[in-house]
Amino acid sequence: MEHRLFSHISMNWRGRPLEDYETVVNLIGTTTNTKGLKVKVRLDRRRYRTGVSVSHEAMHELHLVRAAFHGDWNYVLKPRMDN
Repeated sequence: MEHRLFSHISMNWRGRPLEDYETVVNLIGTTTNTKGLKVKVRLDRRRYRTGVSVSHEAMHELHLVRAAFHGDWNYVLKPRMDN
């Protein structure tokens, strides 16, 4: 999910109870930011394995560029340029 929309989703939610998936999808789907960025959302009902871990080697191979401010939270994951 686009990080620039987290605060806008929270403002759009305004503490309403998230009673079902439809409510969550509708709240996220009607969110925009001040620059006109819109959200496309759909519910993914597929089942995913839990407890899957990523190795330290695989994490090290990612092209993760951390921001100067709170790099643990603010980062860009860029494609690798394999030679």
